[in-house]
Amino acid sequence: MKKKTRKSSKRQISIRKVIGLGVLGLFALLILFIASINMGLWGQIPSKKELSNFQYQRASEVFTADSVLIGKYYLYDRQPVSYQDFPEHLIQALIAIEDERFYEHSGVDLRSLLRVGFKTVLLGDNSSGGGSTLTQQLAKNLYPRKERNKTNIVVNKIKEMIIAKRLEKIFTKEEIITNYLNTVSFGDNTFGIESAALKFFNTRTKDISATQAATLVGMLKATYGYNPRIFPEKSLGRRNLVLRAMYNNDFISEEQVSKFSQEKLDLDYRDFDYNAGIAPYFREEVRKEMLNWISKQNKAGTNYNIYTSGLKIYTTLNYKMQKLAEEAMVEHMTKLQHSFEKSYGTNAPWLKDKKLMEKIARRTSAYNRLQKSGLTHEQIIDSLSKDKQKRIFKSWQSDEEQMASTMDSIQHYTKFLNTGSLAVDPTNGDILVWVGGINFEQYKYDHISQSKRQVGSTFKPIVYTTAIDQGVSPCTYFSAEEIEYDNLKGWSPSNSGNKDEAYLNYSMEEGLSNSINTIAVKVLEKAGIENVVEMAKKMGIEDKLPKEASIALGTGEIKIIDLAQAYTSYVNNGKHLKPKIIKSISNYKDSVLVEFKSELNEKAAFSKKTSEIMIEMMKSTINSGTASRLRNTYGLKNDIAGKTGTTQNNKDAWFVALTPKLVHISWVGLDQHEIGFSNTSIGQGANAALPLFGLWMKELNKDRDFDTYTKVNFKKPSLDVQKALNCAPVKRDGFFKRLFKNPNKKKSKDFKG
Repeated sequence: MKKKTRKSSKRQISIRKVIGLGVLGLFALLILFIASINMGLWGQIPSKKELSNFQYQRASEVFTADSVLIGKYYLYDRQPVSYQDFPEHLIQALIAIEDERFYEHSGVDLRSLLRVGFKTVLLGDNSSGGGSTLTQQLAKNLYPRKERNKTNIVVNKIKEMIIAKRLEKIFTKEEIITNYLNTVSFGDNTFGIESAALKFFNTRTKDISATQAATLVGMLKATYGYNPRIFPEKSLGRRNLVLRAMYNNDFISEEQVSKFSQEKLDLDYRDFDYNAGIAPYFREEVRKEMLNWISKQNKAGTNYNIYTSGLKIYTTLNYKMQKLAEEAMVEHMTKLQHSFEKSYGTNAPWLKDKKLMEKIARRTSAYNRLQKSGLTHEQIIDSLSKDKQKRIFKSWQSDEEQMASTMDSIQHYTKFLNTGSLAVDPTNGDILVWVGGINFEQYKYDHISQSKRQVGSTFKPIVYTTAIDQGVSPCTYFSAEEIEYDNLKGWSPSNSGNKDEAYLNYSMEEGLSNSINTIAVKVLEKAGIENVVEMAKKMGIEDKLPKEASIALGTGEIKIIDLAQAYTSYVNNGKHLKPKIIKSISNYKDSVLVEFKSELNEKAAFSKKTSEIMIEMMKSTINSGTASRLRNTYGLKNDIAGKTGTTQNNKDAWFVALTPKLVHISWVGLDQHEIGFSNTSIGQGANAALPLFGLWMKELNKDRDFDTYTKVNFKKPSLDVQKALNCAPVKRDGFFKRLFKNPNKKKSKDFKG
């Protein structure tokens, strides 16, 4: 019996030794495995030096002149903030739900790991969490896992533990919380608490409430599943769980839990989408100017990046003015679009003219792509005529998902009128309003900075300015009689309307205010084509203009922004001011890098007296001329000068308004030059373009914040100017002149301008 007992004991000792050696072996292998990871055999691990020098990729921010954040440029939507910007309840919410022992461990919480391991492995509780500390989560934020398969999960976990240990030696607890909250993802390409606070609650981190903080922290477990915009009820439940965790950790009282849990989510969601939001065309223009500025700076040795450097761009835009301008655009263009389509009815070119639709199709990228693949025109049109699911812009109130072909889309979008409107402060060059089109997502083309269109009668003031500055008296009378110019291939400009003007002569003021074409050509003849083109250049219009008599009627193609620059000359005694969109640029630390100022052109294009005369003459356009509906329909009592414009075949409608503090230009037309308004009554500047200013100005007048723009008057003209304009607007031919004139026979002569 003793021998058997001894053998059994020896066998037990032997088994224990084997088990012990096995455990030691496994432990040794584990140590070697961890050591190999630490040495970088399973992928490089950042050193302490690398960790201490990491840089955030920061989104650049765009602000209006009144400090409203209107846009961002980013690869990752992130605006890092300092620890001092974190409200205490934000930190408490984070610690309570994510890492209760944060201030006790040194990067890895072994107790938490053992608890999670015991519950998960032995009890099968998959809801017990992952046991990762905030420091480990920071490690994962800084160095995201590239491979997520099961064979790599252990390696990744150990890597994160090693990095977490290193982070704890480099940074204080406050710095770890700061780095964590600035790097953690909130979904939708939004990183960091500041960007999340702005997106979901339209507020800065330092101002978020306890419930807002709990909502955002609650999202971290599942950024999609607990997104308060998509799943409000689930988000609310998660928020209340965070609040309960705060109570369990003695951060808030039972009464506060009860009170906070009753609060609604109350989101103020703002998605800083490239295509959406206020002033998208303006933001795109700012982006272009920033890229140009950065390129010049980087050539000088800097290393700025608009998408990652966290630059703060302070623009000239006035937020409230822009908002009102966009609302006025939607209100007016909705009505005008309806009238426009109704005027054509079933004979609309986009419905009837198949060849035109195919011609427009040829300009599309889809057509060019198929053409490069070797398809014939017929095959391409057939391919573009196949239906697929599309989101269609129907109106400013709705988009619709429907089955439609590319050709259907071309037909649909061709019919839409487009627009551009710009407001500039002529005293400093600040662009206050920029509406580049009706819908940025569908119409990327900017009608302010890119589009060149015939400007119609809005060019006439430049013709008149040239003549007056050469000494032609404003009380010079010109016959309204239509003339056929022999040396211009029988060109015979006429006036709109059916008024019998055969015996009438108009003063320059009357001719300009009522936009009389025949008189504009005769004033051009006095001024000289070369002189008018040179005057336009001196006023800031650098585009090449046609040196033809038709320039008097605005056949020259000019950008809205360049026309605005020219009109600033009238407020500045003949000196134009280049409009600007950026006031200053700062780095992410708020240090100003550069400030921009507009300087008046050194040399005046025309005299102060000419400036006063032209303003008085353009006032008549508003008070009694083609823009009198500003007084009659919109009830504007402001001191305004201006000019309407309508181009050949009713293709373009224009209106320019001028006050001592504003130059406002609006244009309405179609992107496809082949189509115009069906008739002048709809397409004239006074009907199609003027309301954009009228509706906008009407709203400005209601707001006392805009008194500096609305309650200002032009300086009273000098006595000399008053005398120069003191004449009857219309003079009828005398008896003998009428006796020997045949009103039914068109006069012919050579143009001598």
